[in-house]
Amino acid sequence: MQFPVSDLIRGVHPPPISEVRGWLAAADPALPLIDLCQAVPDYPPAPALVEHLAGLLKDPLTSRYTPDEGLVEVREAICAGYRLQYGAELNPRQVLLSVGASQAFWLAMVTLCRAGDEVIVQLPAYFDHPMALAMLGIRCVFAPFEEERRGLPDPDRIASLIGPRTRAILLVTPSNPTGAVIPPELVERLYELAARHDIALILDETYHSFITGGRRPHHLFEKPRWMDHFIQIASFGKTYALTGYRAGMLVASEEFLGHALKAQDTMAVCQPRLTQHAVRFGVENLGEWVAGNRVMMERRHEVFQAEFARGGNPFTLVASGPFFGWVRHPFAGESGREVARRLAQQHAMLLLPGEVFGPGLERYLRLAFGNITEERIPEAVERFRGVPPP
Repeated sequence: MQFPVSDLIRGVHPPPISEVRGWLAAADPALPLIDLCQAVPDYPPAPALVEHLAGLLKDPLTSRYTPDEGLVEVREAICAGYRLQYGAELNPRQVLLSVGASQAFWLAMVTLCRAGDEVIVQLPAYFDHPMALAMLGIRCVFAPFEEERRGLPDPDRIASLIGPRTRAILLVTPSNPTGAVIPPELVERLYELAARHDIALILDETYHSFITGGRRPHHLFEKPRWMDHFIQIASFGKTYALTGYRAGMLVASEEFLGHALKAQDTMAVCQPRLTQHAVRFGVENLGEWVAGNRVMMERRHEVFQAEFARGGNPFTLVASGPFFGWVRHPFAGESGREVARRLAQQHAMLLLPGEVFGPGLERYLRLAFGNITEERIPEAVERFRGVPPP
């Protein structure tokens, strides 16, 4: 290659999951792999959804563009679903369908920020967020991880980080990677903090359908003027086991989305029409199916917690939720990357090192429960016990 690459993108680390999967080339072939790496549901979409989509493939319209923001009937269905889940009074003009939650995040950032602006990011952060912000020349101001808070944000600490270039507070709830759910009253405090400083509170709620007990994630959408300081990033990919369909969404004010559509048109034009039909069918028909999967993931989490707490485990479970566990490894002086590589190559366990989720997190590892059945969890935890202590 005889031409330069942007210094901004050159300075970003490669996709972590691709890096970690590359370690398997040197793994012990005698051990069956335990994949705790990627948070992808191991169950297929609902049969009724698959059958519905199969019939749509015969319709020539299925291969056509839709409006950039998505079909109005799909967005209306989402608004009806949000009335049940959030007590929200949304209108379709406050909903923009995107190619996964990742694109929704890019749309939010390029609409909100310019190069040189700052976004406060709570550690540990979902790794794609700092990667994207670095590529855009937007500075991450990291709110530090406090183990005693189990990854929950501290509003006072975040307030101390707000400066003249701050444009947003960015949080993920339920957290990827810790699994922690920010309680509604804490979300409220953070919204009020954003409002006092005339910035945005951005919540990435990709896993909002998996909160234990199906509790309401927060009450922000019940505010008459929620859109003044709140932007939501959401996904249907985990909810309906449609990760490959790239079913994301951006929820914000009509004014904000009007500007975001300029970027949407240059990025993807629209979410695929087939994906939109899948989302509508899921919202209107799969409530009980989603609840059943939530209960299944809750059970996996409970079994994992119980197994991990049994004696003889040199690793420490710091925080967890129905999709993730955040673990401190016992090897002081070794990075998470070194420990994770050894676990992959010597113990056939695939997971992510803590440092890909932000600076200063080398003592941690992320475990994802999406790929492992309840029956295999005891075997997985037993392999942690089999790692020689330092």
